[in-house]
Amino acid sequence: MHDEDASSPEATAPDPAPSSSGLLAEIGQLGRAVRRLFGAQLHLLAAELGLARSAVSWMLLAGLAATVAGVGLGLTLLGLAGVLLAAWLGSWIWALLVLAVLQVLFLLAAIGLFRRCMHWMSLPATRGEWSAMMRETLHKAEADAAAAPGDREDRR
Repeated sequence: MHDEDASSPEATAPDPAPSSSGLLAEIGQLGRAVRRLFGAQLHLLAAELGLARSAVSWMLLAGLAATVAGVGLGLTLLGLAGVLLAAWLGSWIWALLVLAVLQVLFLLAAIGLFRRCMHWMSLPATRGEWSAMMRETLHKAEADAAAAPGDREDRR
């Protein structure tokens, strides 16, 4: 009886359905795993972008607070210098005049530094680098613009 079961065509032929459904199940599992992985990556990216947006806002607020604190510190030190000058010179008018001269000197030094920086920007080497950078940017933009219509036609 055992020989009869072994000679039957159903017992000797392999069943193709389980192997193909097993392959399909594995492909389905792979698809779900990839979707889960990229879904987690997209979720992480969205969270990071949210943090970055929040960080930019906080950085701007911190920059504003630092500017306000810096101006306050400068005014406080200027007032302290005025009080010390008034005590040293014996007159508030002379103290304020000395402070005004110091502020004008500081302003002239800042203008001189700005002009020096503008001069550095106008030097031939800097102009050459600047124009090369602008040409490169223009060529990239033109290449992107030329490639864009071809991409649009390929998509249609």
